[in-house]
Amino acid sequence: MALTVTNTNTIQLLNILSKTADAQSTTLKQLTTGKRITSGKDDPAGLIALSGLNAELRAVETSLTNNQRTDAMLTVADQAIGEVSSLLLEIETLVMASSSDANLTASEVAANQSQIDDALSAIDRIVSTTNFNGKALIDGAFAIQTDGVDRDRVTGLRVYARSQSTTDTTLNITRVASAQKAEIAFQIAQAAGASLTTSGTTEVAVTGSLGTATVTLVDGLTLDQVRDEVNKATDQTGVVASLSTTAHDAGTSAINLKSSSYGTAAFVSVEVLSGGALNKATGTVDNGQGSADDFKSVAKTSGVDADVTINGQTTGADGLDISYSANGLSLDFTLSNDYGSGVVTAGQTAAQNKASSFTVKASGGATFQMGTTASTRATIGLDSLASYNLGGGNGSARLSALKSGGSADLRTDVAGALTSVREAISQVASTRGRVGGFQKFQVGSAISSLQAAQDGLSAAASSLGDTDFAVATANMTQQQVLMQSAISLLGVANQQSAQILSLL
Repeated sequence: MALTVTNTNTIQLLNILSKTADAQSTTLKQLTTGKRITSGKDDPAGLIALSGLNAELRAVETSLTNNQRTDAMLTVADQAIGEVSSLLLEIETLVMASSSDANLTASEVAANQSQIDDALSAIDRIVSTTNFNGKALIDGAFAIQTDGVDRDRVTGLRVYARSQSTTDTTLNITRVASAQKAEIAFQIAQAAGASLTTSGTTEVAVTGSLGTATVTLVDGLTLDQVRDEVNKATDQTGVVASLSTTAHDAGTSAINLKSSSYGTAAFVSVEVLSGGALNKATGTVDNGQGSADDFKSVAKTSGVDADVTINGQTTGADGLDISYSANGLSLDFTLSNDYGSGVVTAGQTAAQNKASSFTVKASGGATFQMGTTASTRATIGLDSLASYNLGGGNGSARLSALKSGGSADLRTDVAGALTSVREAISQVASTRGRVGGFQKFQVGSAISSLQAAQDGLSAAASSLGDTDFAVATANMTQQQVLMQSAISLLGVANQQSAQILSLL
């Protein structure tokens, strides 16, 4: 090789040194920032992929935060509903304690009524003050809106969930078959115009959905008086005695026992424990004890649930209480006594008598974002749990009627009070179950899914964009060696030109 004084070697070494310095600078940035990609030139394709992953990860993290907040909100609602449920159980205990009025003084009943008043006031206070972030939860502010409800036919409508459709949903109700109360014939009249009285002492056990009571019928009671004696125990049994409209006609029921509520859950049975014979008006035993017109034991007989379709779909029914769920819509309501039992409205056709309808609006309720897209929104309805809005189902009174002076207070209608509070307990339990179901299966599953997505996206973004410190450290060591080597060789190259002078 010829000896020259050109700086080719120096230039080459400087270029190598510059590239090594640039690589060392990139490695230093990776080590100090913890990011493998600090600029577009580091990895253009990787930067595009990383940008998409980071955007998706940010959306997932935001949705996760939203769902965790939703879970906290529903937990507040659940605890408040649980407290309302506890108060209703206390009210039920007080009502049941007051149903046996024979061994209670008037002051004791008044004390129980006072406690019920306090419990009802506490329920209304809890309902009005339960809020989250300044928003009331169970006072009806988050109720799903409805329109066109015929209150003469549909009562107690509660919409628990609706779809995310932007259009209203009209529900057409058809009563296919009427609900019926349980009914049995306790005594059959055999002789037209006969006036019967009890012969000796008769004891009967009357059983209904509220419980069993033993009724003692002393000698000489007329059928009207027998009816009144049975009805004195209605508070304990939920069974109402009545004389048929054609009483004392041959072959018809003279005394009927009927449940106070509708449906298969309502039942009536009666057992003659002793006696059971009836006398003619002359005072003689009518055909002897055990004759066809004597009191008779009758096995348990249940009522019949209403058969209702909505938009052609079969619904769930419990007496007059109807539940419906389809296409993201979930609700329940109660048929009025007349409509549910098939009472004919004058001036209407048979089809009109069986039909009703209402509209669920595409508004109202509490709507939450479950995932990262608009299609993952879900809405739950939270109707008011105030005392005026509880009870009323299956022909019962509203819970507010249990207050002093109400139509179902302890002095007026203990049986009605017990039916009402049990209906309210069922409604509150249903509401709490709906909230719990939404919290577990909607919010809980969304949180679990988002957490899994967060883990996966974080791992993917980390593998793509984060610095591998082991590799970067090894690269830094290599670059330092190369830098030192290049600098040393640059000195050798510079000395080469100076050594040529020694040849002169």
